[in-house]
Amino acid sequence: MSEPRLKARLWIHAAIRQCGVLGVPAMVVSKGDDDAGAILVKLNRGEGGCEVFTQVRDGDGRPAWLRATGSEPVDEARADAYIRRQREHDRDLWVLEVEDRHGRLPFIERILGG
Repeated sequence: MSEPRLKARLWIHAAIRQCGVLGVPAMVVSKGDDDAGAILVKLNRGEGGCEVFTQVRDGDGRPAWLRATGSEPVDEARADAYIRRQREHDRDLWVLEVEDRHGRLPFIERILGG
């Protein structure tokens, strides 16, 4: 049985607050549907490249994340191109960008496959 889903807007606000506690800049780049929009997270490590994470559910219906741009960081242009393609297919998609050279994402607990 899957866990209940938190509305996208509330999840985004909670994630930004968690980053703020650590002094990590986080901002909404694209606003999606308040209730049911999917979420992409772009982690910008500056010179260390970018990673894009997408929400998924595991086989038991529990929330998790996947590295959408692969196991290694990519340059920012490639990360942005991936996000742009996803937004073309899903206008309800939220995009949250987090800027942290250390790669901190306090709101992501489980990353599948890596």
